Amino acid sequence: MLTWAVAVALAGAFCLALGSALQERDAIRAPGGSVARLGFLWHLVRRPRWLFGSLAAAAGVGLHLVALSAAPLTIIQPLGVTGLLFAIVLSALFSRRRVRAGQLLAGAAVMGGLIGLLTLFPHSADSPVLPLSAALALTGGIAVAGTAGYLVAHWVPAGPRAVLLAVLGGAALGTTSALARVVAVRAATDLTAVFGWLTLLAVAVAVFGGLLQQNAYRTGHFAAAYATLLVVDPAVGAGIGVLVLGERVPATPFDQVLAAGAALLAIAGTAVLARAENRNPEALRRSSSTDLVHTTPGDSR
Repeated sequence: MLTWAVAVALAGAFCLALGSALQERDAIRAPGGSVARLGFLWHLVRRPRWLFGSLAAAAGVGLHLVALSAAPLTIIQPLGVTGLLFAIVLSALFSRRRVRAGQLLAGAAVMGGLIGLLTLFPHSADSPVLPLSAALALTGGIAVAGTAGYLVAHWVPAGPRAVLLAVLGGAALGTTSALARVVAVRAATDLTAVFGWLTLLAVAVAVFGGLLQQNAYRTGHFAAAYATLLVVDPAVGAGIGVLVLGERVPATPFDQVLAAGAALLAIAGTAVLARAENRNPEALRRSSSTDLVHTTPGDSR
């Protein structure tokens, strides 16, 4: 049973990575500026490849949940981050780039840091409680921070912009996960809990996070964006769990130091992946064309 669950978890990680790598191509090729507006998502949902990528990502999430039903969280959650290496290889394959050893090592560093964090944080089985006022404060904070970052991103170079937008997108998706956890626990005893304000807030934050996430992919620094999302999403979810939902943190000073070291390792790996040498060439060509349009004086021809 455990072997089967591990295989399902790895298949889920691959599907999620495949879906994200497919989404990257259409996110880069979509019309608009370097940081696209909300209509960008409407353009993407009409692209067959992007939709297939979304279905693959959804299948990955479903397989992950199936694996969780058959094996402990402490085993399955770390397996989910193996998708980062799948994503690096698939993105390079789709864009006909060579996978650099440095990318794989940096990806392994991010994975190691994430596995450390997921292992060290205790997993509470207590039912979470989240008042609507707290949920509004969380989503309002995400909306303000995300909007400010979205506006600033127009003036930030591609590599740092990928990380900035992925941090904000990951924070939005981590908040979505926390809201969804509360809704799911409530719905287990009262199905009508799904039709409430928390669900509406979760959907709104998820759409906003999707806009930020796809704009992060649009920079062409897919590996850095995907790694950042993998780090920030669970980190924000865990932070909300600790600060708002009453979940626990690593108990001993030794475990806390290890958790801090794991976080630094993941951050260092993400910083390496943000280097310009790893950028998708299609994004480079689009960026050059945009710069030419903005810098060449217009004529009447």
